[in-house]
Amino acid sequence: MGYEYVVVALAAVLAGIGTGLVGLSAATAMVPLMIVLCPTFGGEHGAYMATAIALASDILGSAVTTGVYAKNKKIDLKHGWLIAVCIIGMCTVGSIAAYFTHQTVLGTFSLVLCVAIGIRFLVKPDSKPRPEKDGAAKLSVKEIAVSLFFGLTIGFGTGFFGTGGGMMMLIVFTAMLGYERKTAVGTSTFIMTFTALIASVSHILIEPTIILECWDFLLIAVVTATVFSLVSAKFANKVKGKTVGYVTGAILFVLGLSMLVINHLDAINVGYLLEYLRVLGLYVAYIVVCALIALLIRCTTKVPDYIFRKLLHLVAFSSILPLVFLTDIWWIAVAVEGFFLLAVLVVLQLFEKFAFYKRLFVEKGKHEVIFSFIGLFGLITALIAVFWGIFGAEHLYIAVGAIMAWGPGDAAAAIVGRNLGKHKLQGKLIEGTKSVEGSVGMAITSFVCLLPVLLFMSPMPWYICVAFSLGIAPFASLTELFTKGGWDTVTVPAVSALLLSLAMIWF
Repeated sequence: MGYEYVVVALAAVLAGIGTGLVGLSAATAMVPLMIVLCPTFGGEHGAYMATAIALASDILGSAVTTGVYAKNKKIDLKHGWLIAVCIIGMCTVGSIAAYFTHQTVLGTFSLVLCVAIGIRFLVKPDSKPRPEKDGAAKLSVKEIAVSLFFGLTIGFGTGFFGTGGGMMMLIVFTAMLGYERKTAVGTSTFIMTFTALIASVSHILIEPTIILECWDFLLIAVVTATVFSLVSAKFANKVKGKTVGYVTGAILFVLGLSMLVINHLDAINVGYLLEYLRVLGLYVAYIVVCALIALLIRCTTKVPDYIFRKLLHLVAFSSILPLVFLTDIWWIAVAVEGFFLLAVLVVLQLFEKFAFYKRLFVEKGKHEVIFSFIGLFGLITALIAVFWGIFGAEHLYIAVGAIMAWGPGDAAAAIVGRNLGKHKLQGKLIEGTKSVEGSVGMAITSFVCLLPVLLFMSPMPWYICVAFSLGIAPFASLTELFTKGGWDTVTVPAVSALLLSLAMIWF
């Protein structure tokens, strides 16, 4: 049982941080960890007992958090009193209903909620500042309707699921009642102090064994959550809201996803899981090694910015090769690419505003790197899913060929155009200034790189492979020439894949 104390303490630490940062209920972080990793909470009403302990931790945790936000004048009940009354009033009803609900329903909801909240904060880490409400103004009809509907539903959810309502209150206060984020957090933790008290008392009265058998877990959870709630609340009032949102989102997303996997491990084919982890590890290693080589070249030579951009393109488009050659299972390749795409998007958004990011990635427009990344890696994912997953492995050459028709040729167009381009191409359909030499260089390179893919991966005779490569290369070059806004990352592979699809009619 000793390790269970460590799990509960760790869960309480995460709960305290979530409460202090954005007013999340302790149950959001604690219940998933406790029901998955602690046998004590694996019985018939294990999730119910874990929820009761989490709610008890919320009492002091929310109280000290409220104190910090009140000190900074970030609580407003003048327009939130009605929703507070509704939430508090429905807590007991929810607690009674939860006792008669099977643990699987209760536990799984907590895990899914954890992941969902994490994604929400990663996508939208902070709420837009809104004008503060006039304290003398009366509640409007809309505010009354919102307060009644969400107050009753959040109140029931607080008692039933043990969520404390923190996340929902934060959304309602900011998006519907016009509260600034910190004021919303302070107000929601104030309400949560009372809802947690009512809900935890209801849980304990209904199931007294929570006190008799789990008093030690309860004590550890309450003390730890309270301390970390206080510390994180002080931190949240001193830093930017966006930073707080990203930190919270990352913690909750990783925590919830990990617990979902562990909780349903018996239903997961272990062989597939190991295969996924193997491919993911090798794929990330490939990307990291290639990226480090590009950075080393950048830092140790006087390579021009446009050459470095093309080195990064080389790393990006060539990443399809390990995906298709490391595994025989298409959906594992898609899952690896999808996870990698999400992870890197989060990292890029975190570092985008730093000076070193702007020096490293010379962007032509705002968020150019992020948009290019989404376009290319999203397209790779779609191509694999369609031409491998839907049409079968025998048509995988279309996905690989479409990317190879674009990537090397695009790099060649830039290098040849800048150094040898004397015959300029300009017009309304052409963005900037391009050259005949650059376009020809792209066509030749596309042909050279597409042909081996078709020869070794497709069932077509060699002369048909040559014919297709000769036909597609000029189209790829023309598509790049007339594509604006840097979207050739998507348009060239898409056109190439469409033309290669004609091969499926005969082969």
